[in-house]
Amino acid sequence: QVQLVQSGGGLVQAGGSLRLSCAASGSIFSVNAMGWYRQVPGKQRELVATITPGGTTNYADSVKGRFTISRDNGKNTMYLQMNSLKPEDTGVYYCHADVNTPLVRSFVAYWGQGTQVTVSS
Repeated sequence: QVQLVQSGGGLVQAGGSLRLSCAASGSIFSVNAMGWYRQVPGKQRELVATITPGGTTNYADSVKGRFTISRDNGKNTMYLQMNSLKPEDTGVYYCHADVNTPLVRSFVAYWGQGTQVTVSS
């Protein structure tokens, strides 16, 4: 069984910073791409940033230059450093990972439990 456990988030004023973490645990062979997504009520979940095992990153245009995604492959952990936060960054943030397990022997998508980020103006 694989779990993605998120930490971080909370309430911050516009212009402030927050850091999210996502740790994958369980019976894991390897972790492929990881990413952060966010969702606001009434809208579809949208991509924020992704990162490959080799460190190649991809960002939504709305967060480029403000957010930084990183990962520690040895710890199967991913981070999202969010700076210069804006009220429109408010939402529930979910981490995602493609995980290869001994049982399945192929990559399966897993999601974290979600964490609320609220940016006040």
